[in-house]
Amino acid sequence: MIKLGLLIIIAYLIGSIPTAVWVGKFFYSTDIREHGSRNAGATNTIRILGWKAGIPVFLIDILKGFLAASLVTFSIYKPDTNSYINFQLFMGFLALLGHIFPIFAKFKGGKGVATLLGVVIALSTAPAFIAFGIFLIALFLFKYVSLGSIIAGLSYPINIFLFFPASPISIKIAAIVMSIALIITHRKNIGRLIKGTEPKAGFLLKKPLPTNNLQ
Repeated sequence: MIKLGLLIIIAYLIGSIPTAVWVGKFFYSTDIREHGSRNAGATNTIRILGWKAGIPVFLIDILKGFLAASLVTFSIYKPDTNSYINFQLFMGFLALLGHIFPIFAKFKGGKGVATLLGVVIALSTAPAFIAFGIFLIALFLFKYVSLGSIIAGLSYPINIFLFFPASPISIKIAAIVMSIALIITHRKNIGRLIKGTEPKAGFLLKKPLPTNNLQ
């Protein structure tokens, strides 16, 4: 039980690494949560600080979720058992919780989309990459990062049920829960999309704002 307890704590702490906050503060003297959408995630980092800052944030946030979910290999559970999968899901949830409420950043984090992607890559690699591909297509077509994230999140359980029906029931249930959680965390974005006030992703092609204007 002590071993499981340590793994649980480590999973949360990995998720709590506030990548966007630390990159912004250490390299640009900027708290990313005070600018743009005020979200401590890769999208807002790219918007404010540019690709050079945003891509590492995106990749590290994915890695956080993947590593936390992969900690299950050090548990007492045997691979391919229900207990193994359920504990893996729990570890992924803790990483996501840590990203949204990071202990290292006064519990003010991001929405967890990239971290969630890392978790689902560890859980079910093929459906995860299909969902990411759908995100890229939706982003290209509609130019909204939030809408692309929502569409990709909704596609994830559909992919599993349609193309990977042999997936464990716990994975299927988790996929549905993840989609619902993604919609909840994007409820403000949905409101802006309906009103037509959600900013498009044109910033992805623009230069970042001058850092001397961010002080």
